[in-house]
Amino acid sequence: MTMDNQTGAGQTVCVTGAGGFIASWLVKLLLERGYTVRGTVRNPEDEKNAHLKNLEGAEERLILVKADLLDYNSLAEAINGCQGVFHVASPVTDDPVQMVEPAVNGTKNVLDAAAEAGVRRVVFTSSIGAVYMDPKRDYESVVDESCWSNLDFCKDTKNWYCYGKTVAEQAAWERAKEKGLDLVVVNPCVVLGPLLQSAINASTLHILKYLTGSAKTYANSVQAYVHVRDVAEAHILVFENTSASGRYLCAESVLHRGDVVDLLAKMFPHYPIPNRCSDEVKPRMKPYNFSNQKLKDIGLEFTPVKQCLYETVISLQEKGHIPK
Repeated sequence: MTMDNQTGAGQTVCVTGAGGFIASWLVKLLLERGYTVRGTVRNPEDEKNAHLKNLEGAEERLILVKADLLDYNSLAEAINGCQGVFHVASPVTDDPVQMVEPAVNGTKNVLDAAAEAGVRRVVFTSSIGAVYMDPKRDYESVVDESCWSNLDFCKDTKNWYCYGKTVAEQAAWERAKEKGLDLVVVNPCVVLGPLLQSAINASTLHILKYLTGSAKTYANSVQAYVHVRDVAEAHILVFENTSASGRYLCAESVLHRGDVVDLLAKMFPHYPIPNRCSDEVKPRMKPYNFSNQKLKDIGLEFTPVKQCLYETVISLQEKGHIPK
C-alpha cells in the first residue's frame, strides 16, 4: 500500500505493551510514518525490548517508558503530551485472575489517563474473541462488528481469554462514553506473520507445534487468521481516518485446522506436519461467515492467509526456532 510516509510528522502517540507481537509492528509502522512514539514496557532496559531500539527511526523518535497498566500514575506520565493512544497491551492467558482484572482495570486506567491528557483518539486492541463466541448464532449468519460474545457461554466453557477480552472492551466503551473520549476498536483474530521480537508468542506457537512434531494430530475446529502487518496497518488507518468509528473486525479468512496443515505440508513438506484429525467421529466443522468490509472500506488490503502462513514459517526458521 502506498502512503505518504510522513503522515505522523510532528505527532506523538503512545503504544502500550510496545514489546509485544502486534505492538512491535505498530511501533515499526508508526516510526516509518514519522510519528514520535512513546512505548510503555515493564522494563526499558530489558534485552527483550532490543528489537524495538533497532527499528528504523527508533533512535530519533522512540521513547521507551516504564509503565504498568495497574499503576495509573505511570500511565498518566507516558500519555501526557500525546495526540493519540494505542492501547495494545493485554494479558494472553486462560487464568481468570490474571486475565480479567488486569484487562479491565488496565483499560480503565489507560482511558482515564488519555482523557486527562486530552488525546485526540484512543485505538483499543480488542479481539475476535469479544465478537464470535455465541452458541445461539446460526451457522449461516455473518459474524461482523455488531456481534458480541456471550459472557455466560465464555464462563461455562472456561474460555477466560474471550471472557476477559469481552468485558475489557465493554468497559472501554462505557468509560469512553463517561469521559467523552473518541474511541475506536480493532478486533483481530489469530495473528500470523514475521516476528520482530525474539520470543515466541501464543499465536505463532499455534503454527510452531505443527512443524516440530509436538502435535501428532490437528483439532476438528476452525479459526480466523490475519497478517500482523495488516493488524498494525488497521490500527493506523482507524487512527488517521477521521470518519472511523466503532469496531473493526480484522480477519482475512477462516480455515479449518485441516486446511492449515494442508497448506503447511504443501509449502514445507520436510516438517513432520500432522495429517490426522484428533476427532474423526464428529463431522468436520465448517468455517463460519464473517465480514471484514468495514476495514476494506477505509483502505486496508488484506494479505492472503497462505502468505501469512508462509512468512510465519520463514520467520521461525530465521529466528532459529526450527531448522530450515
